[in-house]
Formats: sequence, C-alpha cells, structure tokens
Amino acid sequence: MESQIIRLGHLTAHQAAHILGITLGGVRAFVHRGEPTRSGGSSRQPWYKIEGVDASTPSTAPARPLDVQVRAM
Repeated sequence: MESQIIRLGHLTAHQAAHILGITLGGVRAFVHRGEPTRSGGSSRQPWYKIEGVDASTPSTAPARPLDVQVRAM
C-alpha cells in the first residue's frame, strides 16, 4: 500500500505513471535513464519531484518519421 501522506511537490510512482500516461514499468525505464530522479520515499515506494516528472513527459511526435506510401486512385 502506498503512503497516503507525501511531501508537497512530490508524486508517488503510481501518480507519475498516471500523469505520463505510461505503466509503472515505463516509469522504472525513465528512472533507469536518469530522469526523473527519486527524491524521497523508500526503495519500494519511491517519490519523485513534480518538476522531474514534467521534464520526463514523452514527446507526442514519433522518434523517427513514419514511412507511409500514398497510392493514387
């Protein structure tokens, strides 16, 4: 069970995943890459600073252009 009382300006892993629109595994992948960094909580229930989560927001553009062929009718 997650802590119900967290410091202001911090998010739990579940809240960060919800804001970013990804799974908890995705949050772990972002943390493994170095952003956001853990700023409290415990090893099993980490907290993240809101600013770090905002900076980690995935871009909506694809990583590379899509190869789409348009056929003339």
